[in-house]
Amino acid sequence: LKMSWFWFYLPLRLLTAACLCHSIKDPTTSSQQSFKTDLFNFYHSLILADGKETTVHLLKDIPRRYYFVLEEGRALAPFTITVTPCDVPIEWSILVHKASASFLGKAARGDHDTQEVSKSQQASSMVSTIFNYKGNSVETYMGMSSHSALYMLEFLSTERDTHITVYLTTDTTSGHLYPELPMDPRIDVISTGHTTVTLTWKHSPSVLQHRENIQYCLLVNEKHNYKSLCAAETAIRSSGMKLPPTLALSLSPYLLEPQQVMILSNSELSIINRVSSGEVRQICMGTKNTYTVPNLSPSTQYYFDVFVVNLLTNASAAYTGTFARTLEEPEPKVTELKDGKVIQVVLDGKKQKFYSLQYQARHKKIQFTFQLCRGQVRVHITKNGKTVASENISGLRYFSLKGKLLDTYLVQLRSTEETNSSVKVQVSPHFHKPLFPLLPESLKIKSFSKLRTCNSVTIAWLGTQEESKYCVYKKKIEEDQVWMELRSADRCSGPESRHKSEKVLCKYFYDINLQRAVTTETIKGLDEGTLYLFDVYLFGPSGIPVRYHSKVVKTRKRC
Repeated sequence: LKMSWFWFYLPLRLLTAACLCHSIKDPTTSSQQSFKTDLFNFYHSLILADGKETTVHLLKDIPRRYYFVLEEGRALAPFTITVTPCDVPIEWSILVHKASASFLGKAARGDHDTQEVSKSQQASSMVSTIFNYKGNSVETYMGMSSHSALYMLEFLSTERDTHITVYLTTDTTSGHLYPELPMDPRIDVISTGHTTVTLTWKHSPSVLQHRENIQYCLLVNEKHNYKSLCAAETAIRSSGMKLPPTLALSLSPYLLEPQQVMILSNSELSIINRVSSGEVRQICMGTKNTYTVPNLSPSTQYYFDVFVVNLLTNASAAYTGTFARTLEEPEPKVTELKDGKVIQVVLDGKKQKFYSLQYQARHKKIQFTFQLCRGQVRVHITKNGKTVASENISGLRYFSLKGKLLDTYLVQLRSTEETNSSVKVQVSPHFHKPLFPLLPESLKIKSFSKLRTCNSVTIAWLGTQEESKYCVYKKKIEEDQVWMELRSADRCSGPESRHKSEKVLCKYFYDINLQRAVTTETIKGLDEGTLYLFDVYLFGPSGIPVRYHSKVVKTRKRC
């Protein structure tokens, strides 16, 4: 009994060597049945399933061995073995032990005696290696045997723990588990743009035969090509995220991780995985063999892998990967600024691109003026390549800068929102008469709740020490229009954009004492229980208006 347990738990290397190369010592009569049972369990726990894909987990530097037997009586029995590494390179080999099938078949059935075991082992100790491979490519061995034999597959990973898939089949007449690749499995790059790459590849024979069960899936990343879908999924998982069941994606719903975005349009399913090394995109496009990859970054090298996937089995075959570099983005157009001239710039919020303005100083002291018209804008100013100002602006903002004659200033503007923004820009010598009016400390309009009536409201706003013109406008609005009116208001537009019926009055005022530079106005003739939007425009000596922040006030329903 001790002898049988020793044989069962012996490390795989010693056990296989003993099974194949050494005679089995006669067990005692009392332990013969136990020996048969242990050998039966061992044999069937490591036998490789025929016609099924088997996942094998490998520990570093520890070999794993699997067996299969070609049946007796089959003349010229064909078989194929496909091994797919899912991460690091591995070593694997196929060994054959001739005339061992009979022995193991009897051992498994338990219908031999000790003497027969010994004679069978002594009859043939011929073990030969018929195939050996080292690497991380998908490799297939096709063999033919004219006699019964025991085959052993040995797998070893010397880099780290990993896993592989193994597929054995002895039935070459039925359909293939893996989709077939064309004679030329290369991916061709048709064209490259600043943000797109167009690819094409030859159709898989499997697509032509079983179109409804086969589809192409494309993997795009910035790191390297993957030799199998299994390897690609492992790489994404190792980045710390959970992957969908497979890239094959049967289009059934499943939950995505926070780092994943799924896009389904025009019968194409795209999944974007946010990983530390950049984006990994998965696109399944049915049976189309030409595809333009959109939304890439300019001047970036991308790697493209195409997999043909069997939707029924999730088995896949990889085309030979390729790579391409997108074109460099053209230098942004730079607009020259001129002294005293005001320009208005509209910024695209979706593209989030900088708009560039350049100015060559003709004076040592200059002043940049920015008037925010709509949205939110980021301003970045450099002088001779060095940053001198960078901030988000609101309302009217001045930057007074000192330098040398002929200093080059570059102004870059960008919308910080997804919606479009706009801003007015002016540059002038510091001593130049300002184009924009002198502003009060606040551009807010105040209303007095206690002075509201059913047909009038009273508003107030701050003035300055400079005599200026102020014009008041009113507009009826609905409750559901308030947010949109305030959000979309163009703060750079003047009264010329308003309807004449909206004008209430215009007045001049100023006060040397800023504490008393406040004016009020009671607007009458309003409807009861109605919302009104009030605007005040300030005009300076140059005539360019500055709009105060709009104020919404509702008249009383009952008086």
